[in-house]
Amino acid sequence: MAYITLRDVQLAFGGPALLDGANFTLERGERVCLIGRNGEGKSTLLKLIEGSLHADQGEILIQNGLTVSMLTQDVPMDSGKVADIVASGAGEAADVLREYNIASDACVLGDMAACEHMGDLQHKLDQLDGWSLENKVNTILGKMGLDPNVDLAELSGGRKRRVLLARALLMQPDILLLDEPTNHLDVESIEWLEKFLLEQNNLTLLFISHDRSFVDQVATRIIELDRGQLRSYEGNYSRYLELKAQQLEAEEKQNALFDKKLAEEEAWIRQGIKARRTRNEGRVRDLKALREESKARRSQQGKVNMGVQASQRSGKLVFDIENLNVSYGDTLLIRDFSSVVIRGDRIGLVGDNGVGKTTLVKAILGQIEYTGSVKTGTQLEIAYFDQLRNQLDLEKSVSDNVSEGSDFVDVNGQRRHILSYLQDFLFSPERARTPVKALSGGERNRILLAKLLLKPSNLIVMDEPTNDLDMVTLELLEDMLSQYKGTLLLISHDRAFMDNVVTSTWVFDGKGRVDEYVGGYQDYLDQRPTELRQDTVKKDKQDKASSNPVAKKVKLSYKDQRALEQLPQEIEALEQEQATLTEKLADGSWFVKDADAATSASERLAEIEDALLEKLERWDELENLTKG
Repeated sequence: MAYITLRDVQLAFGGPALLDGANFTLERGERVCLIGRNGEGKSTLLKLIEGSLHADQGEILIQNGLTVSMLTQDVPMDSGKVADIVASGAGEAADVLREYNIASDACVLGDMAACEHMGDLQHKLDQLDGWSLENKVNTILGKMGLDPNVDLAELSGGRKRRVLLARALLMQPDILLLDEPTNHLDVESIEWLEKFLLEQNNLTLLFISHDRSFVDQVATRIIELDRGQLRSYEGNYSRYLELKAQQLEAEEKQNALFDKKLAEEEAWIRQGIKARRTRNEGRVRDLKALREESKARRSQQGKVNMGVQASQRSGKLVFDIENLNVSYGDTLLIRDFSSVVIRGDRIGLVGDNGVGKTTLVKAILGQIEYTGSVKTGTQLEIAYFDQLRNQLDLEKSVSDNVSEGSDFVDVNGQRRHILSYLQDFLFSPERARTPVKALSGGERNRILLAKLLLKPSNLIVMDEPTNDLDMVTLELLEDMLSQYKGTLLLISHDRAFMDNVVTSTWVFDGKGRVDEYVGGYQDYLDQRPTELRQDTVKKDKQDKASSNPVAKKVKLSYKDQRALEQLPQEIEALEQEQATLTEKLADGSWFVKDADAATSASERLAEIEDALLEKLERWDELENLTKG
């Protein structure tokens, strides 16, 4: 039996049905990517499976005994200790354990009522297997490289996503649902997430993503939500594109035959009785049925029609940057950066979150202070796409945001009504009058694109334009930027998008250094190992020239030799003691029976950790000496 089965599921919120008799199965061990246009209902489908929404009709069957966990698209802004947030994924067990710890602290201070309450809580924890929760939390946090004691509010967006993923995985769910897991992650975090998911044995995964590289790496099958129906495509995203093209071609031929038949029957019914000779009631009924089928047929959502406003050419030199330094407080984000940007360059900026990509762009544009020199070329007209969407007024409608209150806009010298222009970006007249605050992230990005492309420009600056955009719109944006005659500065973590658009890449190492590579992200990866090998060879030659031609092994003293022989046994003994104390302390009743002994054991654990670290470092040092 399949893990998840959807049978004839129907769901609508007043408009066209998001799910219109949808059918779907998810088998054990599959990693299925759910794709579709913005607003088609992908997140809604995950919520139906998770159980937070209910279908109007149809069945959603989940195999008995299976656990489902979901990572939502939104990153929380609240605070709290990471360990507590992850533990909350255990539900009631986490609440009881937290209450037990509070009662335990009160009991130690002499609160007898709290001591009595601990007995009830202890019984509950036995039933819920709550004693192992702390170990489970520490294990999953260790796998993900997270500090259990840090506050969530202090973490970057990428680290917060790791915390949420740890909470979702804590109870080892059979099925994991992920809604846009790569949004706002830097490239390093995305690659870590790919590797982590692929290493989870027997994990069944259903996820939504617009990141084509991520989908290609992770997915074993693709499901597309299109006009209320779910269609399955075996293989990765590249294979999906081939199969989808074939399906649309067949659909167009079928619709053309249908339309031809309908036109013939409409022509027949309009003839007079004499021309028809006989009154064919069956043919009349068939025509009515054809008309109803034509009304019910849903056409594929159109494509965004985007184009850049023509502008005068900038000078050949756009920016001449020499020895640029930018600081944020006491932190030097950019150190001694030099480059020349020529008209027509399309430059991608790559690096972890917080390394200074947006800061560098703002310094080049003269928006923040810096030291060094930036010479700006002539006749520059700049269009800026802001990742934070600060250019949008959430209370105003889509049309007012784009046209700034006017009924008409100028598009390459032609006067167009704002509602007509917004239809190029898939906003119906009704949707164009909707306040921006009611729209999805993908729709807000389309508004920014519509606003940005109204402005004549010869330099486009884009800061994370791909977040929340569906794949079709992404590919159209790629095509437009690839044909753009001006200059482009692009910050993005979408590897496929970078590869298809940019001509060179600025890579940030996080320590202030920015290196320039020809080509996109994959080109940078291909060039990087070669340079590292050359640096290593050069360093080896320098080391050999400054030392003896033949490296000799160091002979250890008798004392060091004895230490090297004894260290493995000493480390093993400490690790056994650590394991014993950890197991005893996991049972909170020790603090009730003998609080002093339990406290001493807890302090001893801290001492063991320090001693282990020292002995491991010493062992490594002595072994390296013997290798020469």
